[in-house]
Amino acid sequence: MLGALGTVEDALRDALGVVEALGEFAEPLGWLALGIFLAGILLEYYNREYARPVLAGGWVVFALFWLTLVYPWFTVDQSIIRGVGAAVAVPLSVLVGKTLYEGRDSLFTLSRAVGMMGLVYAPFVTIRPLREWLTLTVVDHTGWAMGLLGYDPPVVTRLSEVGVDRSILGAEGPKEFAFENTFVFFQGDGGTITYTIIIACTGLGSMAVMIGLIGAVRAPLRRKLRGLAVAVPVIYVLNIVRNVFISVNFGEQFMNIFPDATMMLFGLDNELRVSYIWADRILAQSASVVAMILILWLVLREVPEVIEPVEDVLFLLTGNEYDLADALDMDVEQSTSNPAD
Repeated sequence: MLGALGTVEDALRDALGVVEALGEFAEPLGWLALGIFLAGILLEYYNREYARPVLAGGWVVFALFWLTLVYPWFTVDQSIIRGVGAAVAVPLSVLVGKTLYEGRDSLFTLSRAVGMMGLVYAPFVTIRPLREWLTLTVVDHTGWAMGLLGYDPPVVTRLSEVGVDRSILGAEGPKEFAFENTFVFFQGDGGTITYTIIIACTGLGSMAVMIGLIGAVRAPLRRKLRGLAVAVPVIYVLNIVRNVFISVNFGEQFMNIFPDATMMLFGLDNELRVSYIWADRILAQSASVVAMILILWLVLREVPEVIEPVEDVLFLLTGNEYDLADALDMDVEQSTSNPAD
């Protein structure tokens, strides 16, 4: 019996090692998936049937991309919500590719949306001036909003700028760029807690999702622009609120909730990080999911065509067809015609 248990433990350890190693392939797989999606989008305008196997393959690569993120999001980022989301995205992406290949034409819209999301996100990751501008803009607005609440932590590129040799905790780990400015909160024992604004703290990912969905559907440009005018500013403002909420609660240690249980569940070795886990990984990320649903509802009022990819996702998750447009009393002119026609 003990020998069998040891064999199982070894197998699980080896499997975890493989999953952990996959994290190194996340970036190249992400770029490969984006390239395939963009190629499929171009082919769709020429001949939809040529595009079908290309986009189906893109979804398989996209599934591998999500697979590489499961382990780091669960362990390194300590995010249950993002980790579960990545784990669900793996089989869902494979299912999208399979269903599209088998003839469900409405999934071309969802495929275009993913490609467009990547087109929005990629420039801010690869073009340093764009990344710096967006990051510093968010830093400025986050600092301004904190000031309204009476908090004025120093903003630095290096902790040495305020006479601190090292921080007790860096919320997001080592900084990649100096312009990823850090808010410094001083503790009574002479230590510091830091909150650094990186590209993931700018709301870019959520904005890319909405821009991709709106851009992918067949709808008049005027209504698309109205939808973007609703989604993008709301996401940006809510993201500033999110940054303020996390930084203040983490920096001032306002959320030291169930410290022993939280440290055990998330594998923490410093009790100061408990407030960060509760403020960001639990409360802020949960609120972000609810906020995206509400923003989607606002967008649907302007661009009801966006409901088509939403219905497709529900179909893939449940196996049942849904007519949300009828349930929500929306007038939607869905189009599944070939763009080349």
